[in-house]
Amino acid sequence: MNMLKGLTREDLWHAVEQLRQHKLRTALTLLGMVFGVGAVIAMLSIGEGAKQEALRLIESMGLRNVLVESRDFDEETLKEVREHSVGLSQGDVRAIKQTLPNVEAVSAEKRIKTWNLFSQQAPSDAQVLAVSPEYFELASLRVAQGRVIDENDNMYYAQVAVLGAQAARKMFPAGNPLGGRVKVNHLWVVVVGVLEDRDLAKDEFEGISLGGDRNSVFLPLETALKRLKFETLDSELDAIRLRLSKGTEPQLSALTVNHLMMRRHGEENDYEIIIPAALLKQQQKTQQIFTIVMSAIAGISLLVGGIGIMNIMLATVLERTQEIGLLRALGARKRDIQVQFLLESATVAGLGAFIGVFFGLLLAFVIQQFAGWPAGWSMLSIVLSVSICLITGVVFGWYPARQAAALDPIRALHAE
Repeated sequence: MNMLKGLTREDLWHAVEQLRQHKLRTALTLLGMVFGVGAVIAMLSIGEGAKQEALRLIESMGLRNVLVESRDFDEETLKEVREHSVGLSQGDVRAIKQTLPNVEAVSAEKRIKTWNLFSQQAPSDAQVLAVSPEYFELASLRVAQGRVIDENDNMYYAQVAVLGAQAARKMFPAGNPLGGRVKVNHLWVVVVGVLEDRDLAKDEFEGISLGGDRNSVFLPLETALKRLKFETLDSELDAIRLRLSKGTEPQLSALTVNHLMMRRHGEENDYEIIIPAALLKQQQKTQQIFTIVMSAIAGISLLVGGIGIMNIMLATVLERTQEIGLLRALGARKRDIQVQFLLESATVAGLGAFIGVFFGLLLAFVIQQFAGWPAGWSMLSIVLSVSICLITGVVFGWYPARQAAALDPIRALHAE
């Protein structure tokens, strides 16, 4: 770094002028740096976007939650399973509350098969879920208008509903849905709340469905179980959601839940336990592999760019041998010659980094639009990629600069 002290604007301008004299060669050299920096920025942006989206998706599932979901079977297998197990039930919910002290809250849900779903204004293709009051908190759902389902709704079999943001817009395009009526199969319900719009990029994470709450209609669980009809072999519930106490290890708790469920279900494996924290770790490992591979590709691009800088600077040394000899004869020190050539290589790297930043942002945007991968913009990725590019330019420019500084002045003046 001491070598770069004392640089003036004239030194920088001279370096730019030298590069302008060989525009095509300089442009071809820049391409390596542009692609390298662009690849680094695009890789880091896509990686950051994937990380942010994963955290959003996991938040919707609950990082401290454990999910127990009913398995689907064909009709014949289901008949055999029902000989030993009635499936997920509210009895399971009560057993979990009474048996597992590290469980803070439990919610239950039941998917409703619909053949009729419409409001007084428009039909809908929304899914219908019957849920217990705790569901909204455990699923990180917030209300935008009105209220959510409460204990009184369940206790008195209230015919009320809460709508997801998208379902509300579709069924009530003309105005406020609160107080509006919605028909679910043969049952009329009154809308008492609308959820905040939570637009996730995906409806599933690591192959696990997130439910798509934006286009959903939520009914009180007890109301649905009492007033709607279900198939004879259907389980009472389709899913149970548990929130664990702080400091509780989700994997260990899941083993305890599994042991309890196995005993209650006659050793029938008719349910599936999902641990969001484990899914996040799995996604992070996958993301780490992706980042390593992409970093290697970006590193190769920068390496190629660095080799290009070394080539152009070696060619420049040969072309300017007499100039170097003249400068030395006029009193220029070896250090001055070396600094000038290092400055030229750093200028190429800096210009390539500047263009590469815009190329990388554009590349990340194109990938986001056409591949559907989320991109996250980070100043750290830009600073990191530009820094690596400048270091690459200086490192690969050091040898040509040293060769130029080592030339004998007398021989350089007589060189042809």
